[in-house]
Amino acid sequence: MSAPTEPATVDACLRLGAGFGQRDRAWIVTEFSAIDSRLTTFPADSTELELSVKDRESRGQKVTLECWIAGWPKIVTTSTEEDLRAALHDVRDDLRRRLNDTKTRQEPRNNRHLRDTGPDPQDAGPELSDPAAAVDRTD
Repeated sequence: MSAPTEPATVDACLRLGAGFGQRDRAWIVTEFSAIDSRLTTFPADSTELELSVKDRESRGQKVTLECWIAGWPKIVTTSTEEDLRAALHDVRDDLRRRLNDTKTRQEPRNNRHLRDTGPDPQDAGPELSDPAAAVDRTD
């Protein structure tokens, strides 16, 4: 029996990239706490977040948040807001929305391919439940 894995949180999974220092970590984790509820559905050891900023606090500032979850496509969100706090909220909200959309798309009730498995052989008549009875008879 394997040990239970720790759920993912922003604090456990966040890496700060270019433009951010460790002194920024505490307030960024606080700003991103709104996505903890969505992240906790994934294991921490297979979830990564990386936040970076290019040209910090200048007119052409670009904030990028990348999210990797094992078995999922990579999610990248960006913001060009001039205010750093507004840019962080923008990428956070976009990540939360995209996580919800991707999670919903993978659930059977919203995925027709997973939901439609065809007729159950137990419920079918003898022609489907017994392969020998399905012989083509052209009498």
